[in-house]
Amino acid sequence: MEHITLLIGIVIITALVFDFTNGFHDTANAMATTISTGALKPKTAVAMSAVLNLVGAFLSVEVAKTISGGILDESAGIRPEVIFAGLVGAIVWNLLTWLAGLPSSSSHALFGGLIGASVASAGFGAVNGDAVVMKVLIPAVCAPIVAGVAATLATRLTYRIGRHADPKATAKGYRAGQIASAGLVSLAHGTNDAQKTMGVITLALIAGNVVAPDSDPPLWVIVSAGMAIALGTFIGGWRIIRTMGKGITDIQPPQGFAAQTGAATVILASSHLGFSLSTTQVCSGAVMGAGVGRKGGVVRWSTAGRMFVAWGLTLPAAGLVAAGAALLADQGDWGVATVAVLALAACTAIWLASRRKPVDHTNVNDGHDDAEEPGVITTAIAAVIPPPAGLTATAADVDPAKASA
Repeated sequence: MEHITLLIGIVIITALVFDFTNGFHDTANAMATTISTGALKPKTAVAMSAVLNLVGAFLSVEVAKTISGGILDESAGIRPEVIFAGLVGAIVWNLLTWLAGLPSSSSHALFGGLIGASVASAGFGAVNGDAVVMKVLIPAVCAPIVAGVAATLATRLTYRIGRHADPKATAKGYRAGQIASAGLVSLAHGTNDAQKTMGVITLALIAGNVVAPDSDPPLWVIVSAGMAIALGTFIGGWRIIRTMGKGITDIQPPQGFAAQTGAATVILASSHLGFSLSTTQVCSGAVMGAGVGRKGGVVRWSTAGRMFVAWGLTLPAAGLVAAGAALLADQGDWGVATVAVLALAACTAIWLASRRKPVDHTNVNDGHDDAEEPGVITTAIAAVIPPPAGLTATAADVDPAKASA
């Protein structure tokens, strides 16, 4: 610790700020469906998620090693200034998508920022292209599809098994199952996303010759990253929770249980393999799959379309912002200071814009009450995989409040 310079200290603080934004940006991944169905009260849900995110941060370091020693080539001249610029690009994109209520990928914002800053400062040779394709791009495409298909099949199986059961009794059971599965998603999120910040801080320490190349994250890095993402999770990204819980489809308790269980399985498997996938994309894909899986369920493909656009823009947009920041930071101390001031100004402006129409735990379930007619995609999928025969929508399907009345 005594060899950490002022610049590396700034990078560490910026990384923890990103980790904080990652926490509140991704709270929806674990708790949106649980909150929207009423299985847990909003503040209770985010508190539970925060604790389990912290626990998950200590379970593995495989994803952290992927970032600190896989995506970028430390020997290509990656300096702390470059990492700082990459983090700035990721933070700005995270806040912009949060303001829009879009569940985009904090992970891809981080990767885009680091790649853009590295290319601008050290050239394309600083990026390990094979690692980007195998560890980032392929999981980005496959993971939400796998989670969506799994959630669709699980939802249909769940409704088939429970088609003769009392809706009031099963609703309570599924809500209990949702709480357990939401906890599993939170734990999985900690094992994957908290490690990304650990990897970035470790990369900065390697770049500053504080630790040896290929080192595991020091204990203090693991603790600080876990606490930062837990705090951000507790703050609650209510705008994205609203979109995930109400904006994509009207989630009922059986769907929420199926979606969360499928998403947690995919995330935990990827963490074990060292794949740094987007938990946001996995959970969003699972929610859409659950919407398709319930008879009468409607996926709001207009909202999903905006999400897909944001997913496609995340890597290049964060990369462009980070590239500009890197070119400025390369000018010396005054450049780094200028980047810091501009980043602070941008974050303040986004926060002030969010105050015009605030969303918090008191109104997170408002909006998106208008039902939409099934679209072309929903109809086509239902034709290929028809709902189980004899399955009808019950009062509990239409209104979860009726299930507990």
